[in-house]
Amino acid sequence: MTRYLANCSMLFTELPLLHRPAAARKAGFEAVEFWWPFASPVPGDAEVDAFVSAIQDAGVRLVGLNFFGGDLAGPDCGVLSIPRRAGEFRDNVEVAVGIGERLGVRVFNALYGNRVEDVESGLQHETAMASLALAAEAAGRIGAVVLIEAVSGPKPYPLRTAGQAVEVVDAANAAAGADNVGFLCDLYHLAVNGDDVGAAIARHAGAIRHVQIADAPGRGEPGTGDLDLAGHLASLRHHGYDGWVSLEYRPSTTTEESLAWLRRGDLEGQR
Repeated sequence: MTRYLANCSMLFTELPLLHRPAAARKAGFEAVEFWWPFASPVPGDAEVDAFVSAIQDAGVRLVGLNFFGGDLAGPDCGVLSIPRRAGEFRDNVEVAVGIGERLGVRVFNALYGNRVEDVESGLQHETAMASLALAAEAAGRIGAVVLIEAVSGPKPYPLRTAGQAVEVVDAANAAAGADNVGFLCDLYHLAVNGDDVGAAIARHAGAIRHVQIADAPGRGEPGTGDLDLAGHLASLRHHGYDGWVSLEYRPSTTTEESLAWLRRGDLEGQR
């Protein structure tokens, strides 16, 4: 049975951020994930404690957390490969992993970062490898994995296909002398980028450490587009993936109404 969790940076946005874990639990989820939930890479202790308490008080598990990625809707979409911004990523790593240690986080999403005009792509790659080595070492201390994903949208983000993302995964593991950098298989991003989703799953199954879904086109809940989500999830299971599947979609109505496609029994008893 597929284990679904709620991405509370996309779902339950009708509510203030700290109220969303409780709303997810009320809706039947036992696990959640968040993009980086603070405005800065190093928030104050009070902010961090409030976030940790919101997760704990709701009785949900925080499975996934993004590292700081800058202005995701602006020029950044990740800072770890941008030399003048990579210090922010490095400062963020210990904060994020500290939260992860308190809450049992097992996957940290590290957005690779847009290409910038004044920096050679080779230097950006070198910067990324150093950043990811640092992140992998820190995440490894708590038994967690660092994720790399392909991203869609009109931005100069260089990782568009599963193959491009997995190349970075392999290079990062080699550079770090580690094995805890993995592929975040986001079915929506791959589909709208024109990647062959079924072939990507079959070819890169061994690198997949986390899965996110939304229908395509539109990035809505399952049933609002024409992406064969059920078929792709079945293929993932066939190829050995037994981890969480994140609902990272933009609800077409309210979050609660958008969950009508999902039988409540599919959400219960999943830890």
